Amino acid sequence: MRPLDVLFIIIGLLLLFAGLAVVVMILTYVERKFLGRLQSRLGPMRTGPWGLLQPIADSLKLVLKEDLMPAWASRFIFWLAPMVVAVPSFMIWLAIIPASQELVIHKGTEVIKLFELGLLYIIAFSALTTVGMVIAGWSSGNKFSSLGGLRAAAQMVSFEVPVIMAAVGVGMLAGSINLQHIVDAQVPWIDPSRDLSARWPHTIFAVIQPLGLFIFFTASLAEIGRTPFDISQAESELVGGPLVEYSSTHWAGFNLAEYMNTFAIGAMTTLLFLGGWHGPLLPGWLWFLTKTFFVVLVIFWIRGTFPRLRVDQLMAFAWQVLIPLSFINIVVTAITLYYGWPAWGLTLISLAITLGAGYLLYRLISAPAREARARFYRRQEAS
Repeated sequence: MRPLDVLFIIIGLLLLFAGLAVVVMILTYVERKFLGRLQSRLGPMRTGPWGLLQPIADSLKLVLKEDLMPAWASRFIFWLAPMVVAVPSFMIWLAIIPASQELVIHKGTEVIKLFELGLLYIIAFSALTTVGMVIAGWSSGNKFSSLGGLRAAAQMVSFEVPVIMAAVGVGMLAGSINLQHIVDAQVPWIDPSRDLSARWPHTIFAVIQPLGLFIFFTASLAEIGRTPFDISQAESELVGGPLVEYSSTHWAGFNLAEYMNTFAIGAMTTLLFLGGWHGPLLPGWLWFLTKTFFVVLVIFWIRGTFPRLRVDQLMAFAWQVLIPLSFINIVVTAITLYYGWPAWGLTLISLAITLGAGYLLYRLISAPAREARARFYRRQEAS
């Protein structure tokens, strides 16, 4: 490889990182304004017009703050942990997540090399952040940080299973784990020869497999620790979990990885279940960004709406709810494909399972409140 090629690669990586950093700043601003709207307040308004410079002010504050490290910490591993968390989040964007057809194929020439195992690549790299959270807690030399790191690892490993199983369901529908093939399988005019059967119309997989969408979206939120699944960093739990001893730019590395993963969840949900860049009238990249930011807004809405789960509820939700549902989703999809049932049959079955599981969860969660209400009325009647 020539030195000039190496220079171009380095410049491309820097531009990609700068673009993702800008996206992270935009997401932090949009999240604070959106949560302010949900809570009947203004959000950032002081720094710049309408508070637009608030993300820049926050970034400068983090850079200028003193970078502290406990005297008993393992220095090299302590500094390495944020990179172990942030680098996999950056790597999944490295010429893997396509934003439009034009970025993949231009005038018959392949512009971006998409792996045939692109979906597997993304899942594999996203799983590496578990190692970073464990060594962040262990290297701090703090028993609360160590316990928080183990909690974070247990949570991420548990919810990785339903994420993988939901992705496998999408791969079964598309007949491929290449992201371009998955996106093209959701529109009828791209490649009709890929149709699985004459009775299998092309449509977005969110309609065909709503159970898979629920499993993938929910488990992805829990895997990256977004509210209401942020137990390892919760203020009411372990004083910041594995990040309690981190400050300044090292803490910013973890925060950068969280928002890059949040944007990645929106992008992957768009590609796997919402038809990717396909849509009428508008350019492909604009459709991709519109759908992705819609999913991200749903993530922010969930943060401002649902209360935080306890750690026992969190783990039970993974092993007793999402993992069984993910296996059911695989079995139902396999039966539908094997016997050539129509797509609306899979839609009805998947929707019925989703609504039934939601109703059972509601009854289970609300059982203590119903029991307390019944005891209150019994006391009222007795008096």
